[in-house]
Amino acid sequence: MELLTTLIGMMMHLDQHLHTLTTEYGVWVYAILFLIIFAETGLVVTPFLPGDSLLFATGAIAAIGTLEIVPLFALLVIAAMLGNISNYHIGARVGPKVFNSGKSRLFNKEYITITQRYYTRYGAKTVVIGRFLPIVRTFAPFVAGIGKMDMKQFAKYSTLGAFLWVGLFLVGGYFFGNMEVVKKNFSMVIIAIIIVSILPAVIEFARHHYLKWNNKP
Repeated sequence: MELLTTLIGMMMHLDQHLHTLTTEYGVWVYAILFLIIFAETGLVVTPFLPGDSLLFATGAIAAIGTLEIVPLFALLVIAAMLGNISNYHIGARVGPKVFNSGKSRLFNKEYITITQRYYTRYGAKTVVIGRFLPIVRTFAPFVAGIGKMDMKQFAKYSTLGAFLWVGLFLVGGYFFGNMEVVKKNFSMVIIAIIIVSILPAVIEFARHHYLKWNNKP
C-alpha cells in the first residue's frame, strides 16, 4: 500500500519530480527516462510505470530549456522501439509456458486476455493502437511474440506506434505543458491523461467479465 501511494504521488507531481531529477542528476536524466520508457513497454512485469503522463511532463520540462527536445524525442522513440522488440522476444520464449502453467506471480493472465481481445478486433494494428493504452501497451508485443507475428511486420507497426505515441505526448507537453492554465492545474491534467488513457482498457476489462458472468463467448 505504501509503494502504491508513493507511485500515485509521483505520477500526480511528475513535473516537480522531473525538476528535482534534472537538478540533481543533470544529463543522467536522459538515461533515467530512457530506462523508464524501455521498462514500461519492454517488461511485462512493469505495466504500472508511467508512460503517457511521463512523456507529457517531460515535454513540459523540455519547453523551459531544462532538457533538449530533439535528442529527447529520438532517445525515447528508440527506448519504446527497443522495449517492444525485447517484449516480443520474451513473449516468444516464455509466453507459451505462462499459458500452460497455473497462476503466475509475475504475469497477470487477465491483462493478456484483454490484449488478445484487441488483437482479435484490430489485428496487427493493435501494436500501434496499443501504444496509447496502458496495460495493452505493455502486453501487446508480448502477445505478438506468443503468436509468432511476422517480425518485419511487427517492427513496422512498432516503429510507427513509437513515433506517434512519443510524438503526441512529448510534443504535446512541449507546446501546451507550460500554458498558465495547465501549469496551475498540472495535477488535474495528469489525472485526466491517465483516466483517458486507461478508459478503453477498463471498458474492455468490464466487457470481458460481463460476458464471462453471462456465459457468453
